[in-house]
Amino acid sequence: MAKSHPAVIAIGKNRGHKTTKIQAKSPKPVSTKPKIGKRTKLVRQIISQVAGVSGYEKRVIEYLKAGSLKDTKRALKLTKKALGTHRRAKIKRENLMNLLRAQQAKKK
Repeated sequence: MAKSHPAVIAIGKNRGHKTTKIQAKSPKPVSTKPKIGKRTKLVRQIISQVAGVSGYEKRVIEYLKAGSLKDTKRALKLTKKALGTHRRAKIKRENLMNLLRAQQAKKK
């Protein structure tokens, strides 16, 4: 007995099994992770005003005051050790740079 040909041919544009496209899904948590909500932002801002800067942040600010490229890298290395990830360290370093700029602008 000879084999019969399949109903769906596996050649050409519409080859393979018939499938339906999945409708638009909600974004994955990894893409929404860096976004901070209004409430969280407010709470963190109040805590930073009340508590001030921590010990390692003071050291980082001292490195950033020096201003050289070597000291900027050292500041990043220190924040990375304290916070755990490179992304968080870069964000923290940038925040501390902005804090330093604001303090210097206030003095003038």
